[in-house]
Amino acid sequence: MPQATAPSMTTCLRTHSFKALQPGKRLIVLGAVHGNETCGTRAIERVLAELDSGALQIVRGGVSFVPVTNPLAYLHGQRMGERNLNRNLRPNAAPHDFEDSIANVLCPLLAEHDVLLDLHSFHTAGEPFAMIGPQDNRGTLEPFAHAAEEEALALRLGPRRIVEGWLDTYAAGVKNRLQRTALTERAQLLNTDPSYGVGTTEYMRSQGGYAITLECGQHTDPQAPEVGYHAIRHTLAHLKLVDEPAPAANTDIEFLRLAEVTDRHHSDDRFARAWASYDPLRAGELIGARADSSEVRAPADGFIVFPNPGALPGNEWFYFAVQSARRLRS
Repeated sequence: MPQATAPSMTTCLRTHSFKALQPGKRLIVLGAVHGNETCGTRAIERVLAELDSGALQIVRGGVSFVPVTNPLAYLHGQRMGERNLNRNLRPNAAPHDFEDSIANVLCPLLAEHDVLLDLHSFHTAGEPFAMIGPQDNRGTLEPFAHAAEEEALALRLGPRRIVEGWLDTYAAGVKNRLQRTALTERAQLLNTDPSYGVGTTEYMRSQGGYAITLECGQHTDPQAPEVGYHAIRHTLAHLKLVDEPAPAANTDIEFLRLAEVTDRHHSDDRFARAWASYDPLRAGELIGARADSSEVRAPADGFIVFPNPGALPGNEWFYFAVQSARRLRS
């Protein structure tokens, strides 16, 4: 299958859709929302080859694949084109950058589907994990009514680790960010708006669907595309889009909840050591030091998540997670 790398790819969003003659769920699978996270692209290409050859057939519902969701970032092999596509995702009548233009195509596409599987990878070492949304609620931040379906899918993707709590933790981080951001800077910082935490999965839920972000492993891990591939195949079977045995729910699960986000304040803020996502932390353990030599320590026993030693000042440096008390339904 030809690789989508030509400069002309930045003038359109390449999609592949299969619509069965029998009714069923409508699934969409995304790769390379961040351009340097190519495991999803490789996984999607592998599944597309199977569909093209007839080795795999969609018999109910429909599925759309977007191998390269941010083509500008992908073309340059970097996380972002002009900004992070997976933040502040919404249609924009007056697009200001490339990602706004992509959102104007991507958001209506998401809204046409029932279920989203978004394939990502991460900076540092660590095992794959799935991120799910909130429990059913009628709140203002992220109202939701499909938690049971989302949980059931997460238990069948393959990885044993599942994480919740993204948007409410991000919103709490925004409040802290606002307290230290000078008033004259606020208009220039999209990340001081809680809606900046809305990415593909949050937008999908806002449109009445459900969604999972699957972090398939470290960017350079040769097994990450394999994790993504098996997750796609398991999702197709679980949703009955293909005539294959439904995957069993994983019973060996570690379920965590994001509890806090800590921003990097200065380019001289440094970690105490090279952290990997989900390294365990003891209460009071030294995580890093600020440019002014003040220490950043773990608030309780838990885990460090998404440590980013190259984070830009004013952006997320790391997350802190604890064991979740929520009960998952299979």
